[in-house]
Amino acid sequence: MRTLASHDMTDLPELARFAAELPFKLDDFQQRGCAALERGHGVLVCAPTGAGKTVVGEFAVHLALASGGKCFYTAPLKALSNQKHTDLTVRYGKDKIGLLTGDLSVNSDAPVVVMTTEVLRNMLYADSSALQGLSYVVMDEVHFLADRMRGPVWEEVILHLPDEVRVVSLSATVSNAEEFGGWIQTVRGDTTVVVDEHRPVPLWQHVLVGKRLFDLFDYRSDSPAAAPSNKDKPHVNADLTRHIAHRREADRMVDWQPRRGRGGQRQGGRPRFYRPPSRPDVIGILDSEGLLPAITFVFSRAGCDAAVQQCLRSPLRLTTEQERAQIAEVIDHRCGDLAESDLAVLGYYEFREGLLRGLAAHHAGMLPVFRHTVEELFSAGLVKAVFATETLALGINMPARTVVLERLVKFNGEQHVPLTPGEYTQLTGRAGRRGIDIEGHAVVLWHPDVEPSEVAGLASTRTFPLRSSFAPSYNMTINLVQRLDPEEAHRLLEQSFAQYQADRSVVGLVRGIERGKRMLDEIAAELGGHEALILEYARIRARISDLEKSQARASRLHRRQAASDALAALRRGDIINITHGRRGGLAVVLESARDSEDPRPLVLTEHRWAGRISSADYSGANPPVGSMTLPKRVEHRQPRVRRDLASALRSAAEGLAVPKRRRSQEDAVHDPELASLRAQLRSHPSHSAPDLDNKIRQAERYLRIERDNAQLEKKVAAATNSLARTFDRIVGLLTEREFISGPTDDPKVTDDGRLLARIYSESDLLVAECLRTGAWAGLKPPELAGVVSAVLYESRGADGPRAAFGTDVPTPRLRQALSQTARLSYELRADEQAHRISQSREPDDGFVQVVYRWARTGDLAAALAAADASGTGSPMSAGDFVRWCRQVLDLLDQVRNAAPDPEVRAAAKRAINDIRRGVVAVDAG
Repeated sequence: MRTLASHDMTDLPELARFAAELPFKLDDFQQRGCAALERGHGVLVCAPTGAGKTVVGEFAVHLALASGGKCFYTAPLKALSNQKHTDLTVRYGKDKIGLLTGDLSVNSDAPVVVMTTEVLRNMLYADSSALQGLSYVVMDEVHFLADRMRGPVWEEVILHLPDEVRVVSLSATVSNAEEFGGWIQTVRGDTTVVVDEHRPVPLWQHVLVGKRLFDLFDYRSDSPAAAPSNKDKPHVNADLTRHIAHRREADRMVDWQPRRGRGGQRQGGRPRFYRPPSRPDVIGILDSEGLLPAITFVFSRAGCDAAVQQCLRSPLRLTTEQERAQIAEVIDHRCGDLAESDLAVLGYYEFREGLLRGLAAHHAGMLPVFRHTVEELFSAGLVKAVFATETLALGINMPARTVVLERLVKFNGEQHVPLTPGEYTQLTGRAGRRGIDIEGHAVVLWHPDVEPSEVAGLASTRTFPLRSSFAPSYNMTINLVQRLDPEEAHRLLEQSFAQYQADRSVVGLVRGIERGKRMLDEIAAELGGHEALILEYARIRARISDLEKSQARASRLHRRQAASDALAALRRGDIINITHGRRGGLAVVLESARDSEDPRPLVLTEHRWAGRISSADYSGANPPVGSMTLPKRVEHRQPRVRRDLASALRSAAEGLAVPKRRRSQEDAVHDPELASLRAQLRSHPSHSAPDLDNKIRQAERYLRIERDNAQLEKKVAAATNSLARTFDRIVGLLTEREFISGPTDDPKVTDDGRLLARIYSESDLLVAECLRTGAWAGLKPPELAGVVSAVLYESRGADGPRAAFGTDVPTPRLRQALSQTARLSYELRADEQAHRISQSREPDDGFVQVVYRWARTGDLAAALAAADASGTGSPMSAGDFVRWCRQVLDLLDQVRNAAPDPEVRAAAKRAINDIRRGVVAVDAG
């Protein structure tokens, strides 16, 4: 990998021309990146958010235009592509800049085309003529290759681009930049890595305790310029820790002071829960401190909307009369195409009121045109407070003076987890607008469970390692088979960043194995060699120990199962003898067990205790000793009832043969192998050897190291060529299903395989199966839209995938198509399990009614009402509705191009027209 000194900048005419047109002076890292490009190298630039790394990408555009070549500028999200298209069009004119985002094509033959990464990947697999003359590819936000869904696409592009294309990779700061750069150099050739950790706008860290704002660190002994630098490692502010300690003590005293109740009587203390300042108060404090505009990160969409509502209920107003007029003009321009009838459904009037007062939410559940309006107004400094989810941190250009974090934990879909230092850095990186602010500010709201040292740890750690999420998919595999022979495909997969990282991890494992082998040699030398008798003796002892543990475990399981069966068999009125635990003695069963998996019958003991018992109380070694008649209803929670029933139990038990309580003993199990091993041990020459204890300790250490080495060797075997093995398994499954034919050393893609090669979806193989088997034949356009939605929609929340054939499905033919799709999915998942391939996701019918009704009527209120009626959990937001509609459009477009049945292709085309209208068509970027 190359590194360039900042002063090594001679003979760079294009860089001089480019820099002369800029309204600012290039930073050192920007100069180094641009210089490397003009000298013919690929570049990886890692720099903090807002540092200006896109300047290097823009220089690639300049070089392409200057040399008469072409440049593709890729981004992971359509919103980022649209934003970059706008920026470049302003600079170079609309004739030279194009845009391709899957559902949008503008001037696609231009010398510079901005596109999503998926579009470029598809062009590479199709050998598109647009690749002719391509000299540069800019991959903005390349750290997205860690993303589970989008990540693999980045690696496919980097691996498949022609050798002559220079790749400009732009990434947020990652802690393994050298490793990532080393991989890019391996697969793309000469690459310069430029790493810059300096923030162009210094960042100050604060904690808001109640209504008092404190610095997180004590910077007083440092110079202001150096204060926010993480190299200084400043101490936590003593005033902050002292104030929090006093606050906790005062709260504790107040919480437990006696209070006056009704009638003036003294009552015991009752703890109060700490209430942080309200959101309007927080924004008011920031406003008074001159810290607006601010982005407050709230880790839920509902929380963002609720925050705006709270502020609207307060007197808070952050805009002047002149600003309100400008805001109204932007809203009218952006939202003018929305249908009057949809405005109330969309919450337009509340949205508009918030903006006019300088307040807004920003999250993926918003209507795209609303979200883009917020972005435009915030960037123009007209909206002063935005409440956003963390998706805003993923590249959208919305810097603020201040970033506020309400919590240091977030819900990851399964549980609440602490923010990582990398996430903290990504979020707070939005603070400080280059060219506007001289400093940025990060504010954490204090709660009693927040320690200043915890915040300091997040703020001063810069660990954000990049981990590959690359793995072969069905579509990738079929395209590789179509283009390469198996050996070449293996070689390409072995060049992936995923395999590169796996192989680097293997280096450490192999060193561990070698170290273990050296230790084994040393111990063996002391014991008389690797075949020493004492090692044989130790192996017999180890085998005996393993068998004894296994037998004891089996015996415990057997006893537990026997007790469980006995508990499940107990019936109302049975008198039993509890032989274990504190409740020992006679008991009568009041209620049989409800759960056969974990039986816990309700009993009353002779000592008047009532409750549910388990296998810890009752072994079942002895059957019930008798039975008694019980009243129809037993109020076992009443002491009098328990007393009378315990007396009746003792009377009923008189004369019954009650076995005495005894310790349970394990039945001795005769195991021939165990007996034989014990005999071998006693007759072994080492059994009576002198100094046996010392030698056996050494021998057992030898066996322990031997076991550890075996585990390490398994890990090495699993990591080495793991992607190639997955590829071979997928080829095997596709061959069975006749998407591929021929021998394993010379596979050929069939007509069905060529169909699969044109489907780019997480459920690519299921879609191909549905198309080739006719499962979607004969459907009307709204029905086809409905069934297509089932293979891509995922219900939010913990409900998980729903069965893909409900009784509320609008038409019998659609219900049949969903049923066939579910059956094909079940068969596919069974095949995947047999081939040891990660199982595909199941269909989900949660969006079927919604998109069906929208395609039929275009009535937004009716479509959203169908979402509420479908039982998918929380109501669907307009933004989610539009987002899922656009994903359905994308897959319908693939069906229109790939389906072998002309009727299905025609239905897909009509469905696209039926869906792309109203709010789905407005601001379609």
